Amino acid sequence: MYSRVSKVGCMRVTSVFSEFDMVVGVSCLFKNRRSLATGTAQLNMADTAAKREIDHVEADELSPKVKRAKVDNENGRGEAGKDSESENVLSGFEISAVLSDSAREKNIFIHGKLADQEAVVILEKTPIRQDTLTEIFSGSRLMLEMRNDIYSTYRLQAPPHLNELKTTVVCPATEKHVNKYQRQESFLVEETLEDYQSITLPYIREQSFSIQWVYNILEKKAEAERVVYEDPDTEVGFVLLPDFKWDQKQVDDLYLIAIAHKRDIGSLRDLTSEHLPLLHNIFQKGKEAIMQRYNLPASKLRVYLHYQPSYYHLHVHFTKLGYEAPGCNVERAHLLSDVIQNLQSDPQYYQTRTLYFPLRADNGLLSKFKEAGRL
Repeated sequence: MYSRVSKVGCMRVTSVFSEFDMVVGVSCLFKNRRSLATGTAQLNMADTAAKREIDHVEADELSPKVKRAKVDNENGRGEAGKDSESENVLSGFEISAVLSDSAREKNIFIHGKLADQEAVVILEKTPIRQDTLTEIFSGSRLMLEMRNDIYSTYRLQAPPHLNELKTTVVCPATEKHVNKYQRQESFLVEETLEDYQSITLPYIREQSFSIQWVYNILEKKAEAERVVYEDPDTEVGFVLLPDFKWDQKQVDDLYLIAIAHKRDIGSLRDLTSEHLPLLHNIFQKGKEAIMQRYNLPASKLRVYLHYQPSYYHLHVHFTKLGYEAPGCNVERAHLLSDVIQNLQSDPQYYQTRTLYFPLRADNGLLSKFKEAGRL
C-alpha cells in the first residue's frame, strides 16, 4: 500500500493538460485508397513515463506505483473533496532531478523544491476508460505521422478533461523519500527466526517509523469519506478503503486496503492462531463488501499481505486478479488464504519459519544483514 517513514505532509492533486498527445496506430484495408473496408485501431498512451514507488523496506520490483499520499498533516486535517478543484500548488515547483521514470508504467518521479522545501512530485497517466472512447474518437485532433499500406500512425490530442495526470506531492520530503524513489538494485534476503529477532526487529524499533496517519484513518480524523466498509470491533474489525494507486474510475486495476483496528500486530511475523478470527473476518467481509460495492466476485480477487510490509500495522491488500499490482510477486506477497491455512496447521508458523523478501541497495535493513554476514 502506502508507506510513511517520517512525519510528512502530502497531498493528492489532479492536473489536466489540454495538449497531451496519444499515439494512435490504425490498421485499415482501403478500397481504391478512399473507402474503408475493415479496420482496427489501437490506442497507446504517449510515454510520460515512470517508475512505481519503492518504499523503505520494499524493493522487490523496480516499478511499484505510488504509495498512499497523506492528505494534510499528522492531525489529518485539510482533506479536499474528491472532485474539488485545488489551487495549483505546483506552479512554483523547481525541478532538481528526475529520480526515475518508466515508459511502461507511464509515470515519473521528480525531485525538486516547493516553497523552499524539498519535495517529490509523482506524475502518472490515468488509464483509458471504455466509457470515454466515443468522446476520444469524436472530440480529438489527429495529426498523421506515418502511412504505409494498411497501417497509419497518428498523434491524437484528446479533450482537456480526458488528459488527467494523477499527481502526488510529498512535501516536505526527507532524504529517505528522495532515495526510495530512485531506481536501485535489489537483493533477496533470507530471514531466519534468529535473524528476525537479532537484526530485523531491532532495526524496526530503532527507526520508529511513524504510522500516525494510519491511526488518523482508524479514528476517522482523515479520509473518512473514502471508507468503503468498516467493522468497528476492536479485536476483529477493520477499515476497508481504496488505495491511492487506484483512481476508482474502472475496476480493472481495483486496489483496496483493509486496515485492522487491532494495533499490536506489526507484520506477518506477529501472527499466530489467536489472530485467525481477525484474518477470517477481513477475508470474508472484505470480499463481500467489494462484491456489493463493485460487483466483483471473490474469484476475481487477489487478497494478500506483504512481507516486509511498507508500514508496521496489520493491513491486507485486495486487488483485481490480472492487475499487476506493486508487490504482488511471489517474493513479497503472501496470499491471505495461505496464511490462514498455515496458522491452522501450525499456530506459530510465521514466528518460526524462514522468510524471504527483497530489499533495495540503499535500504538500512539490508546494511544490517550485510554487517551480520547474512548476505
